[in-house]
Amino acid sequence: MSDTHAPFRADEVGSLLRTAPLKEARAKKAEGKISAADLKAVEDAEIRKIIKKQKDVGLKLATDGEFRRSWWHFDFFWHLKGCERVVLDHGIHFKGVDTKPESVRVTGKLDFPLDHPMLEHFKFLKANTDVVPKMTIPSPTVLHFRGGRKSISQSAYPDIDGYFEDLGTLYQKAIKAFYDAGCRYLQLDDTVWSYLCSKSEMEQARARGEDVDKLPEIYARVINKALEAKPADMVMTTHVCRGNFRSTWIAEGGYEPVAERMLAGTNYDGYFLEYDTERAGGLEPLRFLPKGKKRVVVGLVTSKSGTLEKKDDIKRRIEEATRYAALEQLCLSPQCGFASTEEGNILAEDEQWAKLAIIAEIAREVWGP
Repeated sequence: MSDTHAPFRADEVGSLLRTAPLKEARAKKAEGKISAADLKAVEDAEIRKIIKKQKDVGLKLATDGEFRRSWWHFDFFWHLKGCERVVLDHGIHFKGVDTKPESVRVTGKLDFPLDHPMLEHFKFLKANTDVVPKMTIPSPTVLHFRGGRKSISQSAYPDIDGYFEDLGTLYQKAIKAFYDAGCRYLQLDDTVWSYLCSKSEMEQARARGEDVDKLPEIYARVINKALEAKPADMVMTTHVCRGNFRSTWIAEGGYEPVAERMLAGTNYDGYFLEYDTERAGGLEPLRFLPKGKKRVVVGLVTSKSGTLEKKDDIKRRIEEATRYAALEQLCLSPQCGFASTEEGNILAEDEQWAKLAIIAEIAREVWGP
């Protein structure tokens, strides 16, 4: 089985552990000791190094590791028209640890600005690799779910349907802008589908006043509206995550409650699904993957610890997955990125690269070069 298009047999989610020079430069910038230009020079240099390293370990794609971001999602949202950064009383609660107390609020009409900084981030990535450059941005669902109606201006959007309409249109513009910048592999990272499978997250959403039974249909509609802008030669995937911050998590529960709507009801080309622990449930929901060109990238290698998986164990899990989806529609990746926020997960850089290398090795042995 050839590996000529994305998502690849050996793939990755996106974020990578921030390197020591980058962490040092970001700290100095925060203290006012270096300029924005100085920080960018360090970012450029460190991104060039990890681009090369991804190719060296056998991947046929490269990301910029999200090295210019502090968060996987907020940095994108903060630069949208109609959105602003807010500081909260407390951060997002993960198992045993809280994030920085930052978030986003919708204060005006939503739109995608054509000077969004991540367009330039992608152009730099593309100009510095000879493998496929992959860009990651948060899914539109993420802008709504955590804050809900309370985080959306009543004056800008007295009617919530208007908000969802503009959200889909915004992402159409974003997809087109990244395509025009040369992007042919774009991923929408999404925690929300897994939260819709979590009893505790659903209880919290109800407490915020959401009609949770309607959310899957609403989210699928917004995603599909966004994907209407996808040209035929652009691959778009999504990564479904249960939370990833300093090797901890938020949600628990299998994909069964949303699998059919997500896999068969959204028009992505591929789905990165977390499968490194029992928190993700069984592989049975893969039966909803439509036969054909769509792919599921099974996240069987954990990014949350440095312990290297055994190849035979991963191969057995891939074989188990083939009970529910054809082998030619499956790929392999870590279950999440290695640094969804700049703090990063609790493992060493060499352990990170060893995991990506073993994914590439397994993929060659299972699917061929």
